[in-house]
Amino acid sequence: MAASPDTPETTDAIAADRALVAAVLDGAPGAFERLVREYQGLCWHVIDRMVRHPDDTRELCQEAFLRVHQALHQYRGESALKSWIAQVAWSVARRHLEKKRIPIAQSPAGNEGPSLAETVGDGFDLEAAVADDEAVGLLHAAIGRLPPLQRTLLTLYHLEDMPIGEISRVTGLADGTIKSHLFRSRKRLRELLEPSLGVFAA
Repeated sequence: MAASPDTPETTDAIAADRALVAAVLDGAPGAFERLVREYQGLCWHVIDRMVRHPDDTRELCQEAFLRVHQALHQYRGESALKSWIAQVAWSVARRHLEKKRIPIAQSPAGNEGPSLAETVGDGFDLEAAVADDEAVGLLHAAIGRLPPLQRTLLTLYHLEDMPIGEISRVTGLADGTIKSHLFRSRKRLRELLEPSLGVFAA
């Protein structure tokens, strides 16, 4: 899981983020291109998990980086640039789905069980739960069958290594809501993967 906000590594990373942003704002040659190269994978992950259409994803990623460029002066360096850019990508993708009247989440059904905080924040490694390339492919196909919000939260938490608090800043969702969605997502993945992979780790 990602380093906590108080660690020296995180402090150094945010200092590097501030330096990169300053270079972009100063018009340093190649600075914005370096920012795009560094974060284009993150931007693609967030938007593609939401919209699931490559052509739309490409167009929306371009829109997201245009917005990043236009609003970069608003970045204050209080959190990781990764979170700030993910928030822009999230906003662009969510607005796209709203325009198409596509719901981003399913309503909870009944009691999902106690101690959601314990079941989510346990260091569970999603991809380590499956043993080979074929199984990883099945895992990602199963993630693709989840609602947009749950696909994206799983990606941010398990594949981008974002802690719950950082995901909350990206999405504007409460910590408990994120944990609840992650819990239901993993439960649904078990249901989808058990027929082909056998028992799927909780």
